[in-house]
Formats: sequence, C-alpha cells, structure tokens
Amino acid sequence: MEDRDQCALAAILGDETALLQRIDMDKRQLYGIAFAYMRNEDDALEAMQETVCRVWAKRRTLREAKYFTTWTIRILIRVCMDERKKRKREQERTIEASRMRSGEKMHDDDAAAARLDMAAQVKALPANYRMVVVLKYYRDMTITEIAELLEKPDGTIRTWLNKALKLLRSDKSLTEEVEDDERQSGK
Repeated sequence: MEDRDQCALAAILGDETALLQRIDMDKRQLYGIAFAYMRNEDDALEAMQETVCRVWAKRRTLREAKYFTTWTIRILIRVCMDERKKRKREQERTIEASRMRSGEKMHDDDAAAARLDMAAQVKALPANYRMVVVLKYYRDMTITEIAELLEKPDGTIRTWLNKALKLLRSDKSLTEEVEDDERQSGK
C-alpha cells in the first residue's frame, strides 16, 4: 500500500512515470467502470485515455495521495457521463432531423420494445441513479464505498438506489416516472 501512496505522491509532484505506474495499478478497475458506462471497448479505452489526460492536468489539486484511486474514479465517471450526454444530444438531433424529414412519430410499441432490454433501462435512468446502480451491481461496490466515492451520505446513496430499483421494476415508462419526479422536485 505504501508503494501505491509513494507513486501517487510522486505523480502529484509532477513525475510522469510515477503517474503512469500509479494508473497502471488501477487500470483493471478503471476499465471495468468505463466499460460499464460506455458499453463498448473502444469507447471505454477512449474514456480512460481522456481520464489520464485530466488526471495529469489536475494532479496538483489532489491533497492526499491515499485518495488517488477514488479521485481518479470520480474523474473517469465524469468523463463517461460527459461523453454520454454529448452522444445523447447528437442522437436526439439526428432523430429529430429524421422525424422532420419523414414526418413520422415514434409509436408506443417501439418505446415498449426498447424498455425490454435491462441495459437500455439502466441507461434511461437519471445520471445519479444510473451511477449508483452501475457501481453497486456492475462493479460490486458497497454502499459505503459508493458514498465515499461520490462524497454523499450513505442515506442519500441508499435513497438513490431504492428509487432507481423502483423505476426499473415499474411497468410505467421510465421517462414518465423521471418527468414526474422532476416536476415534484421543481426542476
């Protein structure tokens, strides 16, 4: 453990080799998280590459070397979420443009078919709910570990997980549920 902290400390101080060694120690965990979010090997590797760049650029902002892994994972999650938001916007623009050209509207049957796939359901969850589900069930992290990683109380993580599971179990459309929750919370 001390070697990990020493590498992290050297990386924080500007040693590029130490940074790469330290990231290499966590690469399997980072790849697993990136793949869980991106669902594609190439996209996961690209997210990891962007994460390494951001870690290098922001290395001096890390105060304690023992939190290097947690800090890196948080950056990776933000990179993945940013990329997914970007893709969603692009996809919505493409769909809207094709609808405008063809004058077609999406049918309820199409939406129901899309909900059958569990991965699609998880993908449709709000970002904070999706993050907790991915970390809990895809990465086998405990509630306490997730709370520490996201810097939230355990109770908040439990609430998000509970709401996410309710959304996944419900027969209603996820989007209807999310819209109702957002209207009730005043967003």
